[in-house]
Amino acid sequence: MQCDFVAALVSCVEGSCQATVRRFLTGLSSDELEFLAAFMGASILETADGPRSPAQLVDRISDMQKSRYAGRSTPDQDHKMILLFEFLCRSGLERTPVTVRAGHA
Repeated sequence: MQCDFVAALVSCVEGSCQATVRRFLTGLSSDELEFLAAFMGASILETADGPRSPAQLVDRISDMQKSRYAGRSTPDQDHKMILLFEFLCRSGLERTPVTVRAGHA
């Protein structure tokens, strides 16, 4: 399952960043990868008209955490947010809208 998450997340990234992002993602746990995939899935479903500002990304991540954890706090929420920001920065996705490309299943 971990390889599926890595492949899916890497497929959201432009070619020039894919190797860096793949190396970053292979060091993450299944739970961390699932968190990133949930964010990306929600972002794809909420297709934006244009690039998001950093403030809009923070709001989107905050909304996702509120809905995902429904008021209960987990010790690794901050850690997962940091990983998400790092993924977005390494992938260049914080500056561009997310697009979906056909891939191999």
